[in-house]
Amino acid sequence: MKKVLFTATVDSHILQFHLPYLKLFKENGYEVHVATNGNEEIPYCDKKYLIPFERSPFKINNIKAINKLKKIIENEKYDIIHTHTPMGSVVTRISAKKARNKYNTRVIYTAHGFHFFKGASLKNWILYYPVEKLLSFITDDIITINLEDYNFAKENLKSKNVYYVPGVGVNRERFDFILSDEEKEKTRKKLNISLNDFVIIYTAEISNRKNQYMLIRVLKNIVNDGFKNIKVLLPGIDSLNGKIQKMVNDFNLNDYVIFTGYRKDIPTLFSISNLSVSCSKQEGLPVNIIEAGMSKKAVIATDCRGNRDLIKNGENGYIVEIDADDDMARKIEELIKDNKKLYEMGEKNYNMMQKYELSNIVEEMKKIYNI
Repeated sequence: MKKVLFTATVDSHILQFHLPYLKLFKENGYEVHVATNGNEEIPYCDKKYLIPFERSPFKINNIKAINKLKKIIENEKYDIIHTHTPMGSVVTRISAKKARNKYNTRVIYTAHGFHFFKGASLKNWILYYPVEKLLSFITDDIITINLEDYNFAKENLKSKNVYYVPGVGVNRERFDFILSDEEKEKTRKKLNISLNDFVIIYTAEISNRKNQYMLIRVLKNIVNDGFKNIKVLLPGIDSLNGKIQKMVNDFNLNDYVIFTGYRKDIPTLFSISNLSVSCSKQEGLPVNIIEAGMSKKAVIATDCRGNRDLIKNGENGYIVEIDADDDMARKIEELIKDNKKLYEMGEKNYNMMQKYELSNIVEEMKKIYNI
């Protein structure tokens, strides 16, 4: 029986993004293995390995991870290894080097957004680019999920093949429903949102990279301009230990911002919202914007890699410069006042996001996997 191994630093990456592909291999007669630094049960997985991957490149555990994974790969003799996440992919490709030559194991790496990109720090370029360059020599296929990374990899990296696949796919069926007025009112009431409030949603981990600081400054401008019936909804885990909450408090915006923590009902939260935003400093291909489109919401997003792939300025939303607070505030105020444009942009976004539907991406991956 043919065997495939999926690797990633943490279980959540596999669980959130790759179950359809594990299922695909199972349906095509493969024995499916997964290696992560986690103990969660993974559907469609025949064997699960605990590997001490660390996200930091400077942790000694990554050396232990290489030694452990080498033995597993030697023992299992995989036909395909598909690796994800930055350090998980570094460890996996080093571990699989011998198997590529000895057993003709095919090594596939999906770059969910290179750490080096236009506008990235010199430190990122010095630290990460040489590593990717070297590892590309022992990688059969590099899959990129945005055009900037694709063009760069095609020109500068040395894998046998470079592919552009627009993301991991979003299941449109999750968003293909209509919430009744009664359900909307009930959901809003639970979150202390009135029917008259204009709701801006930003679904993302609260982090420096996602840059919620910008949105809070923008909100302050909007409130100061007299727009009082407004709420900002922030679903996502807090990786900044309350810094954004403190900023909200310091700006006297507690009545306008709702921190929900991690939520499983994102489609419902989009349904009760009017507009989606992204203030991110960097992206691979942002799922939150695709989900906003599938929920028929216009998006105002910062001009960074990934966001640029999805938002066509003036069509399905607006693009603004990173930390251009006044510009974003003006664009939001424009759409608050122009419900017709807000609706038309949301409809346009819905149509534009269909190419990122999960079934379309699965078909693309089937061609790459040759199954």
